[in-house]
Amino acid sequence: MADKHQIDGHKLIYHPERVAQWTQGSESWDQAKSIYPIYVEIAPIGGCNHRCTFCAVDYIGYKTRSIEPELLKTRLGEMARLGIKSVMFAGEGEPTLYKALPEILDHCTEVGIDTSLTTNMVPFTTNNVESFVRNCKWIKTSINAGTAETYAQIHQCKPDDFNRVLDNFAMAVETRKKIKSTCTIGGQIVLLPENADEVSELAEKLRKIGVDYLVVKPYSQHNSSVTRQYESIDYSNYLNLKNDLESLSDDNFSVVFRNATMERTLEKDFEFKVCQATPFFWAYIMANGEVYGCSAYLEDERFCYGNITDESFEEIWEGDKRKQNHHFVLHELNIEECRHNCRMWSVNQYLNKLKNPTDHVNFI
Repeated sequence: MADKHQIDGHKLIYHPERVAQWTQGSESWDQAKSIYPIYVEIAPIGGCNHRCTFCAVDYIGYKTRSIEPELLKTRLGEMARLGIKSVMFAGEGEPTLYKALPEILDHCTEVGIDTSLTTNMVPFTTNNVESFVRNCKWIKTSINAGTAETYAQIHQCKPDDFNRVLDNFAMAVETRKKIKSTCTIGGQIVLLPENADEVSELAEKLRKIGVDYLVVKPYSQHNSSVTRQYESIDYSNYLNLKNDLESLSDDNFSVVFRNATMERTLEKDFEFKVCQATPFFWAYIMANGEVYGCSAYLEDERFCYGNITDESFEEIWEGDKRKQNHHFVLHELNIEECRHNCRMWSVNQYLNKLKNPTDHVNFI
């Protein structure tokens, strides 16, 4: 099954200049402080309309806080000038509940930042969908069942939300066609015992609507999560599902079964001893404005660099708290305390090979 967007891998190989900067200066703070992230995840709002049973950030509490729009615009302008290339609006809340999101996306386009959106799609309306589809490079919707009943059970919401999401998928696809947008519109299902027998049904529904892909991914236990009901899933029981789904892919629709990521759940050992992705290539901004170097350590002061309400992004990124975290990650962090199979796992595999090359690498 085609994974043309490399969802089950990484895209750091397309940024050789930034990687070269890291290769030359990652261990020296004087050089490391000016290595800015390529990608930033922003949670513009903390509230959420669902309470998914697998939610990794349930421990944060779905607080009804948000970033002041004009402040966010200012910081995004700074970030663009500093070399940040992309922003995903997602986070500890549902980003489309943020009323100012359409104008924020417009602003990102104006300053030259690529944007994307991870959403449950329920709050999509005729008033906001055009901005979402016009500005975003991609929109990925978390839809974790193939029937309304199972969807309501997992998302902990009303069953009617399932059909509303399907209708909103159709609205987004039609809007894309109408305005001639190139936005990629996809769905994502976290593979769980409750929904494993509904993946094909969901894929067929999305394909019929005109959605571009469905990602099938494994659950990953966040160390701070309240929920623990899925931490012992044995994905060896589900790997054959890939074969069953292959026939659903065609020239216009693909099922991206994250096989490599799923197989890693069966391997409990870490393939690297140091996280090389933090604090360099990505960042996370919470709905209260705090900037973190890793989403697996939200609300952990060791990974908090500052707050965009109090300082510019440049002051935060080159400041003392990130300097302390740079030393901590490089010399003190026990990698086995980290979230296994985290978002930067594939990036770390790549960077680890650059730091620790095998013999004969010059024989290309």
